[in-house]
Amino acid sequence: MRNPSNRESNDQGPRRNKQITAKSVLVIDEKGNKLGEMPTRTALQLAQDRGLDLIEVAANARPPVCRFADYGKILYEKKKRTAKAKKNATTITVKEVKFTPSTGDHDFNTKLKHVQKFLGKGDKVKVTIRFRGREMAHKENGEALCQRLIEALNEDTPVCEVEMKPQFMGRQMTMILAPKKL
Repeated sequence: MRNPSNRESNDQGPRRNKQITAKSVLVIDEKGNKLGEMPTRTALQLAQDRGLDLIEVAANARPPVCRFADYGKILYEKKKRTAKAKKNATTITVKEVKFTPSTGDHDFNTKLKHVQKFLGKGDKVKVTIRFRGREMAHKENGEALCQRLIEALNEDTPVCEVEMKPQFMGRQMTMILAPKKL
């Protein structure tokens, strides 16, 4: 059966209040002033008198360093910082467009528009050219198709840059395009 008093010690974060097991601690108050070394019970009583928590800052120091602070406020500010960082983070997805060396002009133009749309949204695009049967004998057609695609994308204004040049992997040629950084 679980001991309810051990539940607090399983929490994440620094030890605080009654979780601190050292006999004496070096105490820093909420303004950053060093109060000196004192027994843990006395430090805990001082913190409670001020309506704050006693939080262990440096557990490996001798004696351990503790500070007076509002632990709930620290958790709240940390949660806010991580939420803001997550909000500002950008996720880049990789979209794939597949061609064959014998792709016709109309299909090429349709897939070109898809690539432009993906790059416009800020996504990377993986261009895959699949070779079937005798098409493997004419790998230069795949390279020419890749070059034609790059030229068509960057015709008026540079829209993309080649992140990975065309490479053969088995029966496929792949190339990765990334949106142009401003």
